[in-house]
Amino acid sequence: MFDTLINRIKELSQKQPDKMAAAFKAEQLTYQQLMTKIKAIGAILAEQNVKKGDRVLFTALSKPEMIAAYLGIQYCGAVAVFLDKNATVESISFVYQDTDAVLLLTDKPLKGIDSQINIQSLKKLYHADTDERSRYEEISYIMPKENEIAELLFTTGTTGKPKGVILTYKAVFNILKNTIEGIGIREDERVLLPLPLNHSFALRVLRAVLYQGATVILQNGFTFAKEIENNQTTYQCTGLAVVPASIETIARQMQGQFAEIIGKFRYIEAGAGSLTIEQRKRLVKLLPNTTIYNTWGSSESGGALFINVTEIADDAQKIGALGKPLSEIKVRVLDESGSEIQSDRDHPGRMSLKGDMQMAGYWNRKELTEETLKDGWLLTSDMVYKDADGYVYMLGRADDIINVGGEKVSPIEVENIACEYPHIRECACIGVPDPDGILGFVPVLFIVVKDNLYSQEEMHTYLAQRMERYKLPMHYVPVQELPKNRMQKLDRKTLKKMWEERGAESLMNPVIQAILTRRSIRKFKDAPIPKDVLDMILQAGYYAPSGHNMQTWRFTVIQDKEKIARLKEAAVTTSKQHNVYCYGFENPACLILISNDDRNHNGCQDASCAAENIFIAAHSYGIGSVWLNALMTLRNEEPVKSILDEFGIPAKHTVWCMAALGYPLAEGTLLAKKKDVIFYV
Repeated sequence: MFDTLINRIKELSQKQPDKMAAAFKAEQLTYQQLMTKIKAIGAILAEQNVKKGDRVLFTALSKPEMIAAYLGIQYCGAVAVFLDKNATVESISFVYQDTDAVLLLTDKPLKGIDSQINIQSLKKLYHADTDERSRYEEISYIMPKENEIAELLFTTGTTGKPKGVILTYKAVFNILKNTIEGIGIREDERVLLPLPLNHSFALRVLRAVLYQGATVILQNGFTFAKEIENNQTTYQCTGLAVVPASIETIARQMQGQFAEIIGKFRYIEAGAGSLTIEQRKRLVKLLPNTTIYNTWGSSESGGALFINVTEIADDAQKIGALGKPLSEIKVRVLDESGSEIQSDRDHPGRMSLKGDMQMAGYWNRKELTEETLKDGWLLTSDMVYKDADGYVYMLGRADDIINVGGEKVSPIEVENIACEYPHIRECACIGVPDPDGILGFVPVLFIVVKDNLYSQEEMHTYLAQRMERYKLPMHYVPVQELPKNRMQKLDRKTLKKMWEERGAESLMNPVIQAILTRRSIRKFKDAPIPKDVLDMILQAGYYAPSGHNMQTWRFTVIQDKEKIARLKEAAVTTSKQHNVYCYGFENPACLILISNDDRNHNGCQDASCAAENIFIAAHSYGIGSVWLNALMTLRNEEPVKSILDEFGIPAKHTVWCMAALGYPLAEGTLLAKKKDVIFYV
């Protein structure tokens, strides 16, 4: 059987015209409205002489207009070419020239773009007058042939230039069909999709949901826990598509409410990366009524391996499996010569796939296509092995496998074991040249520390008890965060570059790193700071130096927005009356008032040291901060006095400074530092 998404939506627009197809915040689009938009856009493009097979580029916004534009392009027979909404002018120009495109649909400001590029407003096209039915009803949808090109997905190539993955209509149909089968998407689903829609994972979920006649709820940004909660409340979502790395961010933002909020979903599909074994165990335990799926796929193959994590959670052997191919997808494991092997943990090889969902090749990349597609099989860069039941296990990409004196070390295996150590938040393993020149390469483990109970010696002992000696990391490198791409996938190339360019010594000193990279942040996201993180930040404050070790300070923590608002109003009003400049209070998740006993002559200095520690500690957790200092002169002025008394701040205390904390809404600016301030005498 072969079908197209447009054909199916046309059918659904008649069968269930008033059912919601897609929504973004308050904007909703029924199946009938979606079909009308698709027809209108297709007709307008046809009127502009966009012909069958022409390439049309468009910005893949997470909005209903993107869905309509994508399918409207295909309605008139053209090829849809997806662009990241953050794509640079250079990247857009390259893709436009490489595909010999006829049109670019975007509302993105493109300063310096080639004037020869034909640009139109995607928004205006979407909002074109659709009441003139006679104008576009004459343009009929011609069912394409299954081997005709439907779309091009551009991904980053090894040369740095984007490479275009060619997907035929047959491949697109089989990708969505596999997703429906692999996840079990139902007609009554409302699937929350907080992912960029130019990415293959997001696209296959989008196609599958719409083909099944269900509803897709779009969201910009997949780490905004508050938006997820709001969308869940508004639309009673049943499914959630998410990348593994974002789960950690969401959990920290939701704190103790994670299980309550996320547990309302019937299922979660994690894609564009594999959940760690620790993540799998934790999610199954926290979400007993939610089915957890993990999917492996790529732009070249769509979703090819599926696994129901909930079903295999109690199986010690299967818990680490990448997935299992569906019945119509074949998987084999190849050695270095390209011959199929009987693989196991000690004898892995490169994974090769075959199925109707795979790409037709790379656009204008003949040699790369021939290297990747051999005898109908799609060769991947992933090192895997299979068990007797057909489950596939990932060891890492071929380039990432670490050759330690002839022994092959899987970075993923090291990471899975290391992540079970309770005092780190996440980690990443890479291979670096052996400084002694004996072993060739040695493992290095980058870690994000969770709390002050972390001990390098203890962690090394922990790992030594659980893995062979040659797999043990030679170095442990604490970092503030791991580098990731826009889809939150780990960027190992950047880690290797950091090691090479900055040197191990600087990387191993997170204190200096935090000091040199901290910026003042004055606008914050509407997201709470996890309790354990806030406790650590406050601990850093009261571990600051104190004159004569008097420690007469007090740290008053305000998280209630109403209380922060009242203090802001009182401070602003009172400061104006006394000609004191008062700023800040924009939207912090937390406000820390640092006060000290007036009888302590070092009160200001002590409070300042504590504040600095708080700022640096907050930054090390990815939390922004800014110094606010208006209250020290307003302590005994009304209405400030009454509010501070209400907060329990002693009458003989001066509030020397306030620390406003929260997750940054935008990056801070590095101001120029004065020169000639350091003198050696």
